[in-house]
Amino acid sequence: MGEIKDICEYTLPELTDELLSIGEKKFRAKQIYEWIHKKKAVSFDEMTNLSKDLREKLSASYRVTVMNPEKVLISKLDGTRKYIFSLYDDNVIESVFMRYKHGNSVCISSQVGCRMGCTFCASTIDGCVRNLSAAEMLAQIYRIEKDTGERVSNVVIMGSGEPLDNYDEAVRFIRLVSDSDGNDMSARNITLSTCGLVPEILRLADEGLPVTLALSLHAPSQELRENIMPIARAYKLEDVLSACRTYFEKTGRRLSFEYSVVKGVNDSREHAQKLANLIRGMHGHVNLIPVNPVEETGYESPDRESVEEFRKILEEQKINATIRREMGRDINSACGQLRRRHLNDKGLRAD
Repeated sequence: MGEIKDICEYTLPELTDELLSIGEKKFRAKQIYEWIHKKKAVSFDEMTNLSKDLREKLSASYRVTVMNPEKVLISKLDGTRKYIFSLYDDNVIESVFMRYKHGNSVCISSQVGCRMGCTFCASTIDGCVRNLSAAEMLAQIYRIEKDTGERVSNVVIMGSGEPLDNYDEAVRFIRLVSDSDGNDMSARNITLSTCGLVPEILRLADEGLPVTLALSLHAPSQELRENIMPIARAYKLEDVLSACRTYFEKTGRRLSFEYSVVKGVNDSREHAQKLANLIRGMHGHVNLIPVNPVEETGYESPDRESVEEFRKILEEQKINATIRREMGRDINSACGQLRRRHLNDKGLRAD
């Protein structure tokens, strides 16, 4: 028997070719595609406008990827939901559902773990186990929509993993989730976060996808960035920012600069002034993120007053900056921490 294929991975043209190759009529592809991406079917049995014979034929050679929640934490303050999803190979990932006035947002993972090594992030402590498929990225959103009964209108690829380290599947995911024949989310409502993989940023600029690029900057100098982000040794800060400028020029999309504020590391007035000088004129917005303490690093969260002062210095220098609103404070788990805690509770290593 041949390999079971993931039918959720196919674009509509690919699915059409696949159905024709197994002797089915062309129009069946659109029916199946709509069941998966519009009606969010989790099995072929749900596809009631297909014959029983076809459903059995599909079940024998294809699968529909679904996410199974192992744990869901729900905030009593704002309804934020933090999910631990189990995968087919017993790995687990995290996703977060957040309600905002402008619509519902989901933060998805793109890898099991991460190999970028940022010192303030729990996701990377045990390295990267494997990449997620585009279907596994989609399934996080689709399961959350089914779970909440609410439409997701915004996605941030900002959970565990570096999406540009999983470039092909991340781009396939964006094309699938924004396809007007399927899920039909505006690509402008998708944010991709990267720690600065220069070749992939330049590739993404040429994809014709108007997604927002969020650069995990976290330091205003090359030396400090190397200390807290090992990837900075491979890609110099000036080259990363040059790639970001190219991205803006080719897409017209405003850049976002993510800056995790760590007490005593990158939170001084001098750091704020250097940051303003670094990104002035780059059509960007700074998202200040008070770091969540990670037991293994010893990093501490700054007090609110120092973060406010940091923001004030940026704004005095005409740099647009906000302090990230902390959603689900009563179920707080920084990126990667919920997964690690879950694995520890089960007596498993994260790798």
